[in-house]
Amino acid sequence: MGGPSTTDEVEDFLSRLFADGDLIPLGSLQKYLGPLIARRRTPKIQKQYSEIGGGSPIRKWSEYQCAEMCKILDEISPETAPHKPYVAFRYAKPLTEEMYQKLFEDGFGRGRGGRAVAFTQYPQYSCSTTGSSLNELWKWRNRLEGRRAGESEEGTIQWSVIDRWPAHPGLVEAFAQRIEERLATYPKERRNNVLLLFSAHSLPMSVVNRGDPYPAEVGATVHGVMQRLGFSNPYRLCYQSQVGPSAWLGAQTSDTVENYVKKGYTDIILIPIAFTSDHIETLYELDREVIGGANQPGVTRIESLNGSPTFIRALAEIARDHLRSGEPCSRQLPLRCQDCRSERCLQQKKFFAGEQLADLVR
Repeated sequence: MGGPSTTDEVEDFLSRLFADGDLIPLGSLQKYLGPLIARRRTPKIQKQYSEIGGGSPIRKWSEYQCAEMCKILDEISPETAPHKPYVAFRYAKPLTEEMYQKLFEDGFGRGRGGRAVAFTQYPQYSCSTTGSSLNELWKWRNRLEGRRAGESEEGTIQWSVIDRWPAHPGLVEAFAQRIEERLATYPKERRNNVLLLFSAHSLPMSVVNRGDPYPAEVGATVHGVMQRLGFSNPYRLCYQSQVGPSAWLGAQTSDTVENYVKKGYTDIILIPIAFTSDHIETLYELDREVIGGANQPGVTRIESLNGSPTFIRALAEIARDHLRSGEPCSRQLPLRCQDCRSERCLQQKKFFAGEQLADLVR
């Protein structure tokens, strides 16, 4: 999603976010309701960003992770080197179209061809997140390089996609290391009774009921991490960041912490399992609202993956394996949600699936 780097960018960020029907479906009135909601929420969100340093650190961490990943990738995949890093966000700078223009400036496309990999930084796939981002990339590809979905004419950028990696051993190991580091701060006699609360970004139930794979993939990450930890502690999965009055996937993280504290669980570690770096939903929502509201010294949070060498090496290994496979995407990407009726989703999937898998998209 990205995040505003300054408070002045907040309204533009929110306007793009609430205009995205893939993330927050508001029906036929989206183009009217989205800007209205964004304007009303801007002062509140600006205040929150002011309290965490004046902007989101997500661009800093994303650019660092991407650059460091490419250094490792040059070493472990010399046959595809050199590798050049780019960052594109859905709602904040650098936007997808800005990234695409940078590719042109650097000698890709526009009759010169080149190979590019869209590597989602959402480990768990959702149509609302990765799907929306791929829709945006497909849209700008068509506008800037031609409109024929599935074409492979010479001189255009040849895209492939790393569309999910919820149970990759490197991701699991990176989270497990962060949890072990945090558990070590608790007294030994209390350590095995610390409650581990995995918190993921929620989704509207309308998206979940359509068949979105996100809940299952988040569950796969949680299970992988707990398996690596030897199921040493009690644990639960909960969800944060619900927006608006409609039904969202729960239970909500804030309610979960409050309820467990009332039941006597005063040693709790929050684990942002669907995020790969710090941003407002960790630094403000979890740290200030949830942990601050609990008012218990035993309620803490793991450090986000951020600059974890284990995590960055995992990114490089995922990219290397993708490049060696020759596959345009995972076998899951061509499979649409059971109740999907989006023509845009259909055409986007056909494009990124390429000739090898396009027949599977229907």
